[in-house]
Amino acid sequence: MRYRQLYDQWNNYTDLESIWKENLQFIAKDEKQIEDAFYRDLEFGTGGMRGEIGAGTNRINTYTVRKATTGLASYIKGAGAEAMERGVVIAYDSRRFSPEFAREAANTLASNGIKAYLYMEPRTTPQLSFSVRHLNAFMGIVITASHNPPDYNGYKVYGEDGAQLNLADAEVVIEHVNDAGDALHIDQRNPDKELIIQLDGQLDQAYMDALKTVQENEEFATSSDLKVVFTPLHGASGTTVQHILNEVGYNHIYYVEEQMEPDGEFPTVESPNPEEQSAFEYAILHGEKNDADLLIAVDPDGDRVGIAVKATSGYKLLTGNQTGAILIEYLLSQLKEKGNIPANGRVFKTIVTSDLGRVITEYYGVSTEDVLTGFKFIGEKIKQYEETKEFQFLFGYEESYGYLIKDFARDKDAVQSVLAIVEAAAYYKKQGMTILQVLAQLYERHGYYLEGLQSVTKKGVSGVNAIQNLLKQLRTNTITEIAGISVLSQEDYLHSERTFTDGRETEEIFLPKSNVIKYFLADGSWVCVRPSGTEPKIKYYYGVLSGSEAESSEKLKALQDDFSLKMNQYLID
Repeated sequence: MRYRQLYDQWNNYTDLESIWKENLQFIAKDEKQIEDAFYRDLEFGTGGMRGEIGAGTNRINTYTVRKATTGLASYIKGAGAEAMERGVVIAYDSRRFSPEFAREAANTLASNGIKAYLYMEPRTTPQLSFSVRHLNAFMGIVITASHNPPDYNGYKVYGEDGAQLNLADAEVVIEHVNDAGDALHIDQRNPDKELIIQLDGQLDQAYMDALKTVQENEEFATSSDLKVVFTPLHGASGTTVQHILNEVGYNHIYYVEEQMEPDGEFPTVESPNPEEQSAFEYAILHGEKNDADLLIAVDPDGDRVGIAVKATSGYKLLTGNQTGAILIEYLLSQLKEKGNIPANGRVFKTIVTSDLGRVITEYYGVSTEDVLTGFKFIGEKIKQYEETKEFQFLFGYEESYGYLIKDFARDKDAVQSVLAIVEAAAYYKKQGMTILQVLAQLYERHGYYLEGLQSVTKKGVSGVNAIQNLLKQLRTNTITEIAGISVLSQEDYLHSERTFTDGRETEEIFLPKSNVIKYFLADGSWVCVRPSGTEPKIKYYYGVLSGSEAESSEKLKALQDDFSLKMNQYLID
């Protein structure tokens, strides 16, 4: 068994760092854990890599980070001396081993003659994106696993435009990483320390100045009586958010002090994920204590944000789609009021994001473009239209709580989003309205859009096979109805084709290939199947539309119950 051979190779490696040696001893009698740690190399995909922390080829550790960075260095050297001189910006969040993995990446680059700008304290992912652009660096790396559990970490790669690496370049980097050789035996020469430039607070103010351009109505900050509670959930965004809200002048911001310090153990939360109710436990306590109007939680690397709004009883959490709709409504309404909506303005959303955003943009005479799931595809479109001038970026978002208002960063930016959300709430409070009342008006105007998400976790070798089997079966067995509603068409993004049940000719889909299938139903509902790119999960996304909350809720439940039952017959280990 190859995984056993690899375990023995690592276990017998005399120079193995003690922390990983101890980890191997800990799992020595657990055959399943040994197999999972060594049955494959941790996949370096189009967004980088993410996995459980530990010893092994299928874990993130000093050696797999070194291998990934060696491959990246090979790619950079192939781009020439100028690329090496422009270098790579490296940032990290509050997770376990994030500083160590960041230093390992910097040392590996410097060993290969490549300049590395290394943040010395936790910084957000969007600030990394901004820093790549500000320093005119050739690439960027951020060490983060977003909102995954504490035993995960990751390694994300950015291009010179500050966006996650595009598919074409990512494929070349992947080849270099795969060719880097055995992770244990990569030559790590003494790095040229002069090539490692430490970043402390040098770029913080430049990022702050850029953030201020997000404001549509600067005067609201100092005049508003809006009360806000903020938590970074032990992540990297706390200091940055506190500074920007202080600088622009908001006076009634309350911080969840128990969660302000970066801490990769996330000791006060079940999960550092602002999509989940449990992440707001402390924020709700502070909100009740201070009679706050709005609660805001940001994930560990500062790119996703969730909000809860004071309701008649307690606080109501908004979904990512609902927060996106509020931001679009506020931003476009303000541009319209000032006569500043560009004729070629465009909003971007992903294929699993609510269509409510689309109808709001159409109401303001703005077009919307769908991209594949993943903010890298929004970043790619920003760059494309920046060059062609065909469209002007106005806003980009995805249902998983990621938003971008200004493109000085090219990834979702929770700090920008916090500033915009607080301003929107302050504006509507001056109008005598809450965020919930604005949302109700949007539903009344455009229809009651409701979305849902189901995730099924399938770990290990058998789990990978089960997920692949499900997608294979969906392509073999055509689904004609879901919950008694006819399927009108199916979009298969892996094969780039749209097929129809009424016999119409198949159409081509002009999006990058991705292992995703989406069904469109006769009543306007849709269902999408997509394997997670960062976790061992298969995800089912749903969208429905009706004239009332009750009807939409009933529709959504029926779709979820029937479709998940259909999928269970295929999801076999």
